[in-house]
Amino acid sequence: MEIDIISETENPMLHRTDVRFQIVHEEASPSRLSVRDSLAAKLNKDSNEVVVHRLDTKYGMRKTIGYAKVYESAESAADVEQEYLLERNKILGDEDEGDEEAEA
Repeated sequence: MEIDIISETENPMLHRTDVRFQIVHEEASPSRLSVRDSLAAKLNKDSNEVVVHRLDTKYGMRKTIGYAKVYESAESAADVEQEYLLERNKILGDEDEGDEEAEA
């Protein structure tokens, strides 16, 4: 799987960079988590700081176009992103909240 960055746009208000990328793959469309890990490695970031929003593979082609948001920290991602996207990307929010609910 080969990832090429198409564009990067800084968003300092939300402490993130919006990234559009293209993946050339030999086999089936890659999973969201494998794309997230590969993109994080390419950008020298932790995988918990990368939220993959969209992956679009055209039928019969070995090319996928994607959109991701790369945050400065996992906490910034948890504060801004919707819960379903955090779950899809396996990014855990505040772990303390679950502990408080278990104690109550």
